[in-house]
Amino acid sequence: MEMDSRKAKILEAVVLDYIETAEPVGSRTISKKYDLGVSSATIRNEMADLEEMGLIEQPHTSAGRVPSEAGYRYYVDYLMNKSDIKEEAKQLITGQIRAKREQVGEVLRDSMKMLAEVTNCTTVMMLDDKHGTTLKLLQLLPVEPGKALMVIIMEDDKIENRFLEIPESMTKEDLDLVSMMINQNLRGLKVDDWQRNILENIFQNLTNQRQVVDCALEMLSSILGIQNKDKKIYLGGGLNMLSQPEFKDVTKVKNLLESLEQEEVLTQIMAADDNETGITVKIGAESGVDQVKDCSVIIANYKVKGETVGKVGLIGPTRMDYATAVSMLNTMALTLEEAYQESE
Repeated sequence: MEMDSRKAKILEAVVLDYIETAEPVGSRTISKKYDLGVSSATIRNEMADLEEMGLIEQPHTSAGRVPSEAGYRYYVDYLMNKSDIKEEAKQLITGQIRAKREQVGEVLRDSMKMLAEVTNCTTVMMLDDKHGTTLKLLQLLPVEPGKALMVIIMEDDKIENRFLEIPESMTKEDLDLVSMMINQNLRGLKVDDWQRNILENIFQNLTNQRQVVDCALEMLSSILGIQNKDKKIYLGGGLNMLSQPEFKDVTKVKNLLESLEQEEVLTQIMAADDNETGITVKIGAESGVDQVKDCSVIIANYKVKGETVGKVGLIGPTRMDYATAVSMLNTMALTLEEAYQESE
């Protein structure tokens, strides 16, 4: 869509003013607040043209105009300046990620909470099933003759306990040896990465404890397999929608919040454009998800060591501060990649 510079400046002014005030924008407001070097009458004529182009629209009987979804799209694609986030927010992001670079899930959850607070939007995080849960620590503890407790701590710090039947002759030293060999060989690996030579090495060093090893590995693979089965989805800042003027209608916001509590809806939202990389901005109906047709969604893919491990999304009104939101998500993505590259 071709547009001269004056119309572009007026459209940008309408978008920015509406984002800030949530009130329809009139020509006199633009004339007073933005130094465009033209009269209010000229601005009014240009706004009439922008309305004909479908980029702004008149809500109800108000004299002012608001951006349409097409207007927001034009702003995001051609007019939006990259917003520099506050230095303290950037340092907070960097500090959290570098301090916990080995705990991807915890890092993203903490970052998601911070994003909700700073942007006043609802945040969604999805950890990709390709990343999976891996073993952090396994410990076998004797309970009584013929029985042991297997404690499994996973990469995301979730703990699982299982009881094992063991030969009554097996000692604590035997169990410690089994724990040590499993930790040395399988720590940090997904079940799919348990190669034959790795397992053979465990069996060769634990021939006298083979019965316990077989049982322990079977249980461990089952637990990790269940944990890795589905994508993990987390929602934060859902009540932020209540503070947005667009959602003063109790029924409207109730229906939206109920929809966001449904995992299949969140999966639909975050599954959009799986083949794209970087930041994706979906405005209104562009998301293809009817439940959030009155919202905009910004999604960032996160990669660790070249592998996409998840996505974080911001859901807010179409009147959201796109520049700040995009900048924050981009900063988080870059910081994550840098932190994990340094940890190699």
